[in-house]
Amino acid sequence: MLYYAAVFFVIAIIAAVFGFTGIAAGAAGVAKILFFVFLVLFIVSLIVGRRPGA
Repeated sequence: MLYYAAVFFVIAIIAAVFGFTGIAAGAAGVAKILFFVFLVLFIVSLIVGRRPGA
């Protein structure tokens, strides 16, 4: 799950770069949402992955 969170986080950053630079102005809102959603998923994956005894 950590792998998928990291992959989608990178995709969200790429979408944000394209959206914020005017290449795809309509994608800026979606990129912002994806960025924060996958940032949260990434942090949750880090926390869950570090549980001792899991």
